[in-house]
Formats: sequence, C-alpha cells, structure tokens
Amino acid sequence: MAGRSSRTAPKVAVLKGGPSAEREVSLSSGRECAQALRQAGYEVTEIDAGKDLPERLAEAAPDVVFNALHGRWGEDGCVQGLMEWLGVRYTHSGVLASAIAMDKSRAKQVFRDAGLPVLESLIADAAEVRTRHVLPPPYVVKPNDEGSSVGVYIVHEAANSPPQLSDQMPARVMVETYAPGRELTVAVLGDRALGVTEIVTTGWYDYDAKYKPGGSTHVVPAEVPAQIDAACRDYAIRAHAALGCRGLSRSDFRWDDSRGLDGLIILETNTQPGMTPTSLAPEQAAKVGMDFPALCSWIVEEALCRA
Repeated sequence: MAGRSSRTAPKVAVLKGGPSAEREVSLSSGRECAQALRQAGYEVTEIDAGKDLPERLAEAAPDVVFNALHGRWGEDGCVQGLMEWLGVRYTHSGVLASAIAMDKSRAKQVFRDAGLPVLESLIADAAEVRTRHVLPPPYVVKPNDEGSSVGVYIVHEAANSPPQLSDQMPARVMVETYAPGRELTVAVLGDRALGVTEIVTTGWYDYDAKYKPGGSTHVVPAEVPAQIDAACRDYAIRAHAALGCRGLSRSDFRWDDSRGLDGLIILETNTQPGMTPTSLAPEQAAKVGMDFPALCSWIVEEALCRA
C-alpha cells in the first residue's frame, strides 16, 4: 500500500491497554496497529486509555480514534459512548452494537431473531451454580460480559459436583450447553466475509491457547466442506448486520462434523477482534491480499468516512 503524504496524513490516536482483564492483549494490539498505521503514512499517537482519556484526546486532537481496546469499558459501549460525547470519530462498532455483542445473553437473542443457530443457555447466580448443576452436564460457565475466554469453566459429563467458581467471577454468570466439535471463526470487513479459519488446540480454546506461543494452530482456509464454509460466511455476515456492527468484526462457531450443517452453531461475535499481524482477522485479510498496514488503513478510512 502506498504511504500517504505527511502533509495530508490524518492524525490517528490509537487507544490501547485500559483497565480490563484483557489489558495485556490490548497493549499488544495497540502497539502493532500503531506501527502498521505509521508504516501506512498516518500521524499516530498511542494512548494507554485511563481516567484521563478525555484530556489525552484533547491534547492529541486526532482526526480519528483507532480503538484497540479489548474487554469491559473499551469494548462494551462505554468508550464508544465517550467518543460520541466528545464528538470524535472512532473505529469499529458503535455504542449499541458494542454493548449488545459484549452481553452474551442479549447477543444470543439477536441471533435467534435473525434465524441463526445458538446454544441453550441461561443466566444464573454464581452462588447457585457452585451448589448444584443448573443445566445437565456437560455445560460451560462463563461471565456474561467478558472476552478472550476469561473465566471459562467446562463441566464435563462425568462431573460429580458443580464447578467451584473463583471468587473473581461476577455474581451472575452464563451457563451454556457444551457444544462438541471444531472451532471455526470468520472475520467480516464491512459487508464482506474474509474467510473461514479452523483453530486447532489440544484442549479448550482458553486464554493461554489464544495468546501463548504454540497454544493453538490456525488452519486458514479451514478444511471444511463447501456447504459449511458458505454457511459460516453467511452466518457471520448476518450476525454482523443484526447487531449493527461497523468496520471489522469476528464471529466464532462450533461445528460438530458428525451432524453436517445441523452441527454448526454460532457462539458469539467480537466487535474488537485481536489486532496483531498473526491474529485471526488479520490472517484472513492477508489470505485475500490485504496486508496488515492495509487492513488497519481500511479500518481508519471507514471511520473517517462516517458522518
């Protein structure tokens, strides 16, 4: 991608870090995105987003904010609301889409209304989940509003007792039927599905599998039947539209290959996917000929074009 003239380069403030449980992931995403945007010719300021964010933004006076935050506050509509209040253009999804997508229970209802296949689940008191099986095993327990597999517990079919959840878990949690099968994911850029990736691990795709070297292997494009590839792309585009997402999103799936199309389930949509060159969405973009600086530039230009 050709670099921009330094005299016309938009000023971009890259938000990274923040206070969530996914701070370290966000710091990595932010650093990589800032480097890529400089390579693409933008004037970039990196901001570790904290309580002084309004003052930092006023000082930086950016043309657009590149939101590289993950988790609560940065991904759930809070920072998006602050940007709206400040009148600053920003990347990725807006307030409502961010808030709904981060709330797994509400997002599932949106998916159901859009005709997408989801798993049975309920919201329960963590104290009750510690004392009895609120769903028949196997099932999964997780916070309703965290990402990156933070705080996920798998209760296997042979479990004799309910899970002993950490004291760090919220007072109310999501309990979801366990879906066996293969991990698939699709990034959507605007109205285009970039591809289908299979994530191969030796166990659950947890935080370590996502972010530690060697924790997982990405097979892109995924070696799946054409029908499943097409369905994953279709479901991801429909989820992106139903939630009202903008720019880049990534939807995650489980596929039980013994059941064909009936075994494909959408798990969730991430409005702030990981953004390093080896993250899932950038990998898919690279496979269709869009390198990392070009992807980051597309995201910035899409935000700059908004009213």
